[in-house]
Amino acid sequence: MIRVVAIDDEPLALQLVKGYVEKTPSLDLAGLFDNPVDAVAFIRSSDVDLVLLDIQMPDLTGTEMARVIAGGPKVIFTTAYEKYALEGFRLDAVDYLLKPFSYAEFVRAINKASKLIELEMRELPGLEVRNDFLFIKSDYKIRRINFSEILYIEGLKDYVKIFLVGEKKPVLSLSTMKALEARLPGDRFMRVHRSYIVNLEMVKVIERNRIVHGDVRIPVTDQYRDNFQKFLDRNFI
Repeated sequence: MIRVVAIDDEPLALQLVKGYVEKTPSLDLAGLFDNPVDAVAFIRSSDVDLVLLDIQMPDLTGTEMARVIAGGPKVIFTTAYEKYALEGFRLDAVDYLLKPFSYAEFVRAINKASKLIELEMRELPGLEVRNDFLFIKSDYKIRRINFSEILYIEGLKDYVKIFLVGEKKPVLSLSTMKALEARLPGDRFMRVHRSYIVNLEMVKVIERNRIVHGDVRIPVTDQYRDNFQKFLDRNFI
């Protein structure tokens, strides 16, 4: 799933993009914003893969915002003004959708973004998967971690904490939840919260939509609850 944020100061345009996102199976709508300043704050604190960005907006234009978040999520510009196209591509935008654009045009742009995101995920440094384990950089060393040892993973902006069976202190590594999630087998690990990935084999106790690991309570939030419930249903007597 590609996590998408849409930003446009025109309510009708924002609702159109919202509708397009919601009917595209590969997309997960992470947020809608009519204010680019608020959107920047959200993007910096969340896992976002793609931004659908209008250009002419008050306080902060779309091109200015693209510079602010450079190096982060991919950007597709959505604008009524063709004159900004050259500047948009100079900012490494994936595509430039000229309003009013059709759903077919939207899907073509999304497919381009999807291919780029997938390619970058394959090339992410610091993690290497081999069968039932991965190598991860931590404390200036490379450490092997078996999947069967992982209890859960907690994300802290640009770092992850990997909690292991029988170890009091987590393994701390410079990485992101998005990068780590992409390298873990989906049949064994599940994202249940923006900040948590759990090893499904280690889920022993669930209490009020929270996974219990000793004194730790990991919440299963609305965004991920359906997938977690499907896991429970498949294994419920």
